Amino acid sequence: MSELAAALTGLEEFRLRPSEEQQRVYSAALLLPEGELGARRILWERGVPIAWREHVAALVRHHRLPFGALDRPDLDRVAFRVSLLARNDDLALLAAAVAGGDQDLLGDVALFRQYTGELGCLDKAREFASDHARFEYFRTPGRDPAYAAFDATTFTVTVMSGLPGAGKDHWIAGNRPGVPVVSLDDLRAELRVGPADDQGPVIAAAYARAREHLRVGTAYVWNATNTTRALRSRAIGLAADYGARVEVVSVEAPPDVVHRRNRERGRTVPPAVIDRLARRWEPPDPTEAHAVRWVLNA
Repeated sequence: MSELAAALTGLEEFRLRPSEEQQRVYSAALLLPEGELGARRILWERGVPIAWREHVAALVRHHRLPFGALDRPDLDRVAFRVSLLARNDDLALLAAAVAGGDQDLLGDVALFRQYTGELGCLDKAREFASDHARFEYFRTPGRDPAYAAFDATTFTVTVMSGLPGAGKDHWIAGNRPGVPVVSLDDLRAELRVGPADDQGPVIAAAYARAREHLRVGTAYVWNATNTTRALRSRAIGLAADYGARVEVVSVEAPPDVVHRRNRERGRTVPPAVIDRLARRWEPPDPTEAHAVRWVLNA
């Protein structure tokens, strides 16, 4: 047992928690040295359920948020994000263990609990007027979280996310039949660009096709790995700027299944590329789109 895990189990609040909640926070304490990306990969390799895994990963990422929290100008936004993925009282419990006996840090944790309680997101997800209001809040700096943004969207853009071999094409065929697909894999084949080559021409061609659909208000699927928030943000932002409703569908499978499917498909991606993507993998969260769906395609 690590020193941090021992400190956590010594807290009365931890001992009073239900078993499942104890397991989540305890796992975060054990995985803290791995960082968010490392913790996620370890839990993915062990087949931990997606929501449970992302809860733990969020705690690892934000475990120091309660310290000096009231001095942060972005506190509300980050606390809301944590509440949509995990729970701020779990975060406070983990921070209390990290603080040890430091009274100043424990005072910060107490203030964080009080403040997030007043925000309505201490032990539950922050509520927004609508999914459109939530989406616009997180993409618009300075927006009032209580503002009920008018939803004028009339068509939907589906942004796929997932490692090669996760099953994105299979999901699209079964769930979006007949919807135009802007596929980076197809464009690579069309332009004869390999996975390890310069992807600039492929990206440019994909955005040109997306704009064709957006100009006439036609729903489409953006099919690419999109394994990081930064990669997804441009495709999501473009669609939103044209007034589209955006849904992100994250498809995943266990590591052995991903590699097996990759070997069996026509356009094989080098295993080293898949491993590199997996090390940097950031599944989407509810702050990124109108709707975010996690799909296990094992």
